[in-house]
Amino acid sequence: MKCIVLIPTYNEKENIEAITRAVLSQPNNLHLLIIDDNSPDGTASIVKKMQAEFPERLHLLERPGKQGLGTAYIAGFKWALSHSYDYIFEMDADFSHDPKDLEKLYYACTVEHADMAIGSRYKSGVNVVNWPIGRVLMSYFASVYVRIVTGMKIMDTTAGFKCYHKSVLKTIDLDKIKFKGYAFQIEMKFTAWKYGFNIIEVPIVFTDRRQGASKMSGGIFNEAVWGVIKMKAGSLFKQYKIKTDELI
Repeated sequence: MKCIVLIPTYNEKENIEAITRAVLSQPNNLHLLIIDDNSPDGTASIVKKMQAEFPERLHLLERPGKQGLGTAYIAGFKWALSHSYDYIFEMDADFSHDPKDLEKLYYACTVEHADMAIGSRYKSGVNVVNWPIGRVLMSYFASVYVRIVTGMKIMDTTAGFKCYHKSVLKTIDLDKIKFKGYAFQIEMKFTAWKYGFNIIEVPIVFTDRRQGASKMSGGIFNEAVWGVIKMKAGSLFKQYKIKTDELI
């Protein structure tokens, strides 16, 4: 199985070399695609230098400017599908997601037959390290809110550490995904759930970044709050039917 990890970056020079080495040292011959939004700190230049060391496994997709997390992942999904990868992972560049947990997501997909595996902070309690209590509560109750509005049973609806089987990304019309910020993570889970894909949550420990700056903002939070209602309302007028040729 061909597997690739997608990491969007914007000003991650403090983390990019270390996270690249950590990901590429994991089992299952993982490949890595960095999607960089023209980071002014030279993140992409560091990746380019490292490509000589990992010529077949380290890839770089450069975009002209900061366009949002969702569009970065969608660009990465399209790239991965066009290069015939079977499993596509998402994770952050700042070590908030432990690269060793990639194996847990891979196991959930390949052995437990998940179509989407989620690295969940809230599947077995609250497993978050180094966040202030206010942010923990906001994140936890955001997932409660999403579950109430959408009907999903997923405990960590905003999680950004995931593995998709290619059939999920082939089925979802990526050009119609509306959210660009962190609510993108909610929309992708909701759409996969509506199509009836098998979603498994895998407990992980989330550790807040130690280097670099967080990209969280109030606008991102507002997008999630109001966007979830619009997303749910829009789903009432849409049919979710998987085409058999998309599962190949």
